[in-house]
Amino acid sequence: MFNEVESLSDVLFSISDYIHDNPELGNEEFKAVQKITETLGNYGFTIEKGIAGLETAFIATYKNGLGGPVIGLLCEYDALMDLGHGCGHNLQSASVLGAAIALSRHLSHKDVTIQVIGTPAEETTSGKIPMANGGYFDHLDVALMMHGGDRTTVDGRSLAVDNFEFEFIGKESHAAVAPEQGISALDGVLMTFNGMEYLREHVRTDVRIHGIITDGGKAPNIVPKRATAKFSVRAKDRKYLNEVVERVFNVAKGAALATGTKVIIHTLKSLENKLNVQSLNDLLLENAHFSGAKNITPPRERTGSTDFSIVTHRVPGACIRVSFVPYGTSNHTEEWVKASKSSDGNEAILVAAKTLSGTCLDLVYSPELLDRIKAEFIVAKQTLESSSEELVSTN
Repeated sequence: MFNEVESLSDVLFSISDYIHDNPELGNEEFKAVQKITETLGNYGFTIEKGIAGLETAFIATYKNGLGGPVIGLLCEYDALMDLGHGCGHNLQSASVLGAAIALSRHLSHKDVTIQVIGTPAEETTSGKIPMANGGYFDHLDVALMMHGGDRTTVDGRSLAVDNFEFEFIGKESHAAVAPEQGISALDGVLMTFNGMEYLREHVRTDVRIHGIITDGGKAPNIVPKRATAKFSVRAKDRKYLNEVVERVFNVAKGAALATGTKVIIHTLKSLENKLNVQSLNDLLLENAHFSGAKNITPPRERTGSTDFSIVTHRVPGACIRVSFVPYGTSNHTEEWVKASKSSDGNEAILVAAKTLSGTCLDLVYSPELLDRIKAEFIVAKQTLESSSEELVSTN
C-alpha cells in the first residue's frame, strides 16, 4: 500500500502545486475541483458534481464488489482571501486523492465503497452545512480527513462556535453643526466591544470572544446612521456556548439601549464541537507511526472550530493533522502559504496519504474494528443527547 502511494507522488505533488498556484475562494474553487475530479476519473472513480446545490461540491465513488461499507475521505480546497493557501488545503486534497487511489488498488475481493467527498468553502460559508442538511454524509460508515499542522496529532476536540453580525441603526446628522440631532450607530458598536471586555472576565477560560468592526460610518463629520460588527463566540461545548451567547446578545442589546440605537442581530454560522471517537483517533495515530510521521504528539490543548464537526455528529469521524511547519507556527499565515509548496509539504502529503489509506485498509479487512468504532460513536452520541435533554429540562 505504501509503495502504491509513493508511486503516485508525481501526480499528487502536481495536484498540490496546481491548487496552491491557483488559489480560489470558497464556492469559487472551479479549477481545483476540475483538477481533482479529472484525476479521480482517470483512476476509475465515478464523479457527481454540484451536489447540495453547491457548484464546487462533489462526490467521487469507487465501488468494489457489492459495495459493502462506505468509507468517506473528505477534502477541502478553498483558499484564504488576500493570503492564499494559508491553511494548506492543497496538501489536503492531494493526500486524500493519494489515499483513495492507492486504496482502490488494494481491495482485492472485499465488498467496499470508497468515496472522496469534496467540501467547498470551509473558510467562509462552510459547504459541509448544506451538505449535511441534505444527508450527503449520513450513508457513510466512517469519515476521515487530513489537515496540515505544526505537529502530527488528532483532533481530540474542537470548539463550538456561533458567528454573528450586530447591525446598529441610529440617526445621521452633521457632527459639528447639529450633533444633538444625531444618534451614533458607531457608539452602539463601540459600547458593545467595551461590554465584551467586561464579559470576558466572567466566563470559562475555554471561551473565546473576538470581533471586528465592519462598518463604522462614512465620514468623521457625519454621525453614523449605520454601523456593523462581526463576532465569533466559541466554547468547548454547545451547552455552555448557548449560555454565553445569550449574555453576548444582552451586551449588544444593552449597548443599543444605552446609546438610543436599534440593534439587529444576524446569525451567520453555527458549528458544533467535535463528537469524539477515541478508538478511531487511536487507529489514525497508529497508522501515522507506521507511515513515518514526524513530531507525533497528544491532541492540542488549544484548538479552533471546524465544519467537520457537523459530520462527526452524524457518523464516526476523525482528522489526522500532519506536521509540515515548525512547532508553534500558526496557520493562516504567510509561513503556512510558503510551506504548503515545499519539500516539507510534499512529505506531509505522502505521510497523510499513507496514514489514511492504511487506516481505511484496517477498517476494510477488520470489520470487527469498524463495528467497535461505530458502537463507540453511538454511545458518544447518546451521551451528548442526554446532556442536551438535561439542559432543556433545567431551563
